[in-house]
Amino acid sequence: MHRSPYPGVMFVKRCISYKELRTIVPYSRTHLPRMEALPPDKDPFPKRVRLSECRICWWLHEVLEWVERRSSRR
Repeated sequence: MHRSPYPGVMFVKRCISYKELRTIVPYSRTHLPRMEALPPDKDPFPKRVRLSECRICWWLHEVLEWVERRSSRR
């Protein structure tokens, strides 16, 4: 179990597909690599995980933490 960025919420570490990722962030397949390549001081998007030659995913907890950091800048 991993701590969620949301108080009192715990979840199992899990990978999400691009289809699921799109329900959280509105970035295209083309734009995501640019976001992942940002320097550390620009808060890059979490790196993808290559499960096989044709399958990639992202760790859900990393994506949610990234969204939380970005939204706290408002």
